[in-house]
Amino acid sequence: MTTDPQPAWAPRPQAADDVAGLVQLARGGRMDAWARLYQLFYEPLFRHVRYLAGEGSIVEDLVQEVFARALVALREFDGRSSFSTWLHGIGVNVVRNHWRSQTSTSTAHDRLRAMTTVREAVPHVDLDRAHLARERARVVYAILADMPEHLREAFVLRDLEGLAPAEAAAQLGISAGNLAVRATRARQRIRAELEKLGWLAPLGEDGP
Repeated sequence: MTTDPQPAWAPRPQAADDVAGLVQLARGGRMDAWARLYQLFYEPLFRHVRYLAGEGSIVEDLVQEVFARALVALREFDGRSSFSTWLHGIGVNVVRNHWRSQTSTSTAHDRLRAMTTVREAVPHVDLDRAHLARERARVVYAILADMPEHLREAFVLRDLEGLAPAEAAAQLGISAGNLAVRATRARQRIRAELEKLGWLAPLGEDGP
């Protein structure tokens, strides 16, 4: 009994998918190849966008927008970076636009409430560690929301998502040295705000 051969883009047993081959087929109009790329990169892109956006409710919509933009721009992909880096770079731009759209007064009030909640929560010892961790994440993103986007993006990619310097720099289209400077400045700003809120003791007080 014979079986139909797998299409050229299908993953081979015990071997990684040929992403370059899938991209080439997708550029030629093969939607089955694009569907496979979607399957391969959906989860890592979702995590990437979730880190950048800092909120769960909008992530799915942003991810779908990234894939839609990538499909439209696929013919412009020249292979100078990996497909993953290119796709995640689109993700940076999509989330950047999302952050810019969140500059309304109501959003500013939401950030202020988040900071106030955390400030008031700190003295209560009955709060479990998981809850405190969630509250700290909320206030960090509240601080990030008021930070210049070039500093925010560097911090998120390096410190929250944990990307290697070369990968983070490639996604942002800057040098690794420039990335390091931006990330350092962002850390300094975040630490200063966390000290004001009582999350961290000032350097030199009560420990290092």
